[in-house]
Amino acid sequence: MEHPYQYSWIIPFVPLPVPILIGAGLVLFPTATKHLRRMWAFISILFLSIVMIFSIDLSIEQIDRTYIYQSLRSWTLNNDFSFEFGYFIDPLTSIMSILITTVGIQVLIYSDNYMSHDQGYLRFFAYMSFFNASMLGLVTSSNFIQIYIFWELVGMCSYLLIGFWFTRPIAASASQKAFVTNRVGDFGLLLGILGLYWITGSFEFRDFFEILKNLIYNNEVNLLFVTLCAVLLFAGPVAKSAQFPLHVWLPDAMEGPTPISALIHAATMVAAGIFLVARLLPLFIVIPYIMNLISLIGIITVFLGATLALAQHDIKRGLAYSTMSQLGYMMLALGMGSYRAALFHLITHAYSKALLFLGSGSIIHSMEAIVGYFPDKSQNMVLMGGLRKHVPITKTAFLLGTLSLCGIPPLACFWSKDEILTDSWFYSPIFAIIAFFTAGLTAFYMFRIYLLTFEGPFHFCFQNYSGKKSNSFYSISLWGKEEPIQKKIHLVALLTMNNNEKSSFFSKKAHPIDRNVTNTPFLTIFPFGATKTFSYPHESDNTMLFVMLVLVLFPLFVGAIGIPLTQEGIDSDILSKLLTPSINLLHQNSTHFVDWYEVLKNPTLSISITYFGILIAYFLYKPFYSSLYNWNLLNLFSKRGPKRILWDKILNFLYDWSYNRAYIDAFYTRSLTEGIRGLAKLTHLFDRRVIDGITNGVGITSFFVGEGIKYLGVGRISFYLLLYLFSVLIFIFFLNLLFS
Repeated sequence: MEHPYQYSWIIPFVPLPVPILIGAGLVLFPTATKHLRRMWAFISILFLSIVMIFSIDLSIEQIDRTYIYQSLRSWTLNNDFSFEFGYFIDPLTSIMSILITTVGIQVLIYSDNYMSHDQGYLRFFAYMSFFNASMLGLVTSSNFIQIYIFWELVGMCSYLLIGFWFTRPIAASASQKAFVTNRVGDFGLLLGILGLYWITGSFEFRDFFEILKNLIYNNEVNLLFVTLCAVLLFAGPVAKSAQFPLHVWLPDAMEGPTPISALIHAATMVAAGIFLVARLLPLFIVIPYIMNLISLIGIITVFLGATLALAQHDIKRGLAYSTMSQLGYMMLALGMGSYRAALFHLITHAYSKALLFLGSGSIIHSMEAIVGYFPDKSQNMVLMGGLRKHVPITKTAFLLGTLSLCGIPPLACFWSKDEILTDSWFYSPIFAIIAFFTAGLTAFYMFRIYLLTFEGPFHFCFQNYSGKKSNSFYSISLWGKEEPIQKKIHLVALLTMNNNEKSSFFSKKAHPIDRNVTNTPFLTIFPFGATKTFSYPHESDNTMLFVMLVLVLFPLFVGAIGIPLTQEGIDSDILSKLLTPSINLLHQNSTHFVDWYEVLKNPTLSISITYFGILIAYFLYKPFYSSLYNWNLLNLFSKRGPKRILWDKILNFLYDWSYNRAYIDAFYTRSLTEGIRGLAKLTHLFDRRVIDGITNGVGITSFFVGEGIKYLGVGRISFYLLLYLFSVLIFIFFLNLLFS
């Protein structure tokens, strides 16, 4: 039955009327549109639900029929150039469509409450619907031109959503940083597309792969040029998926509303780079060294993202670096040729990280009840603690998302991450060691986030450990100075405090909150509705909690799609059945028998490392809060001596490395920002002194020559004849000297 495939072209167009109608309504009927604004949220959710049902139907059809469908329509046609516009439906398209719509629906429902008091409510839903339409157009594209068009639309929507609160300078700078950084990768993507079209003469994926493969196998093309084009193509996904070295935009993108972080920077936009590499994997496989480059970039990003998450104070930035690290795992898997493992981890990570980001939004809301709308305080984990008593549902959901991301069985990310770790042993032992070590770091920093946020007493008065008034400084950024943030606390000082000293880390008087007090106002910038009053952190509204409870089901059960159901082989699981056409396209044989003893034995190492990371986080951060402990791990070196000094230096170095983003932003600031400005000043000086100097010099010389000559004009013909004869004699004299 081809009915679902014949109408697949509607997938990207269903959400598109929402931003068009909202924009038209705000122009033609602004008052009525604003009064009916909740209706637009319902319409957005309804339209995206239609796409979700259609995408699920397509996936079921593909599991039953196992083939790829493509439909093309002529756009332009002449003797030298042909461009067809169409759609391409394969397992990768189906997976991405389901991912975009299921997460998108939850985020839209969550946003209806989260953004309910914001003046930009309608603008937010218009941007979100346009972004969903762009992403759906991207994943259904059948050729490079369509991919690039929707790729740029996704980048534009990201710019608008990150800078949604554009009146805040740091949010505006973050959106510009994300936009410019992604344009670097997109320029490489465009050059790669044009170069490969010059070789093959086709933009269509299926024709393109076949033509290029034949050219390479028959040695009819310059392999160096093809490799260069492939590297340029890869630059686009490197920027979009925040891979090293174009990852610097991702943590700053957290300045947008939290639902944006959940949708764009956990499940969809950053996954676009992984999607494109997976789509182009038949190309990369036949080009030498490209797969090695992809895996190398992936493993660097895996380790770098994990280390940068270790000392972050902002809860959303910590999760952002976690996203960067997990995307590195996916890129590593694609570079190793583990197509199935990469897509499996893409699915499990998207749902787990969406849950964590929406949970962080609920935490931020609860903190705003105490500190007001100040992102540097409401998102700062060292000002939190003890929230488990006040937000138990959020705490449970956040804990399940944390356990899943750490790789604790039987939650979803355990199955996908363990598959990547197992494959890494066969690819490169060095990469495997780094990947396993990073799995332990993941468990450490995720439980650090959990313990700092939910455990211990609640604190919100910040002061540095010395008791002195903390000085503000400006964090290093590619775009110059940002908003002031609190002076950093050295990790050693934070960890070596005993129970008698712990209050000095915050304030000298850290009083518990009096629950009987009810007149503490809730500071808000929202102009709509009455302000609420709370005296302690409170749970979010039911709509936001409902979304988190629904998303909890995915980390619990979505891992089942990749678990072999029988002894017949790995093809017996749902994911492999769905991916059969794509795996055949890659000429990979995925069939092998399942040894359940091996299935249970292989994860032992990864699980042990994960639990070790959790244990270290518990010992380092739990004693800091709990009155049940009066010691910690660093008391092993409590006496001043060579061991303690060395330990302090190591920890301070790690803290500075992580807190300062591995100094990569500082390097870009020095080498790019200041370098380009210096070059511009030098060019300006050359233009003024040399270019303008020559022009001005000619003018001044003409002026003085004219001034001198005018005094020779005395009006006497005899004088003119004498001057003429004198000049002729001088000329004849030099002429004779020349030819004598």
